[in-house]
Amino acid sequence: MLKNIDRKNIKTYVGFTNNIAERLKKHNSNKGAKSTKGYKWIVIFKKRFINKNKALSYEYSLKKDKKKRLKLLNEFIESKIKNCNNPSL
Repeated sequence: MLKNIDRKNIKTYVGFTNNIAERLKKHNSNKGAKSTKGYKWIVIFKKRFINKNKALSYEYSLKKDKKKRLKLLNEFIESKIKNCNNPSL
């Protein structure tokens, strides 16, 4: 799952890929999905799967489940706050 870098208008994006670094590079250079154009993105959640069918099924469910996406976003934000408050980690 990706999150845009803009702090005022937070957006998330869910997608399938075999190469996260290359996909992120495409999104950040406006060559990725239509909904990601015009934003800079960071990876906030990733998950591996045994096969493509399971990955695509999870991608579909995560795209439809706004509560789960919000939970993952909040966990990411909380982890960043925790790391800022405890720089030794």
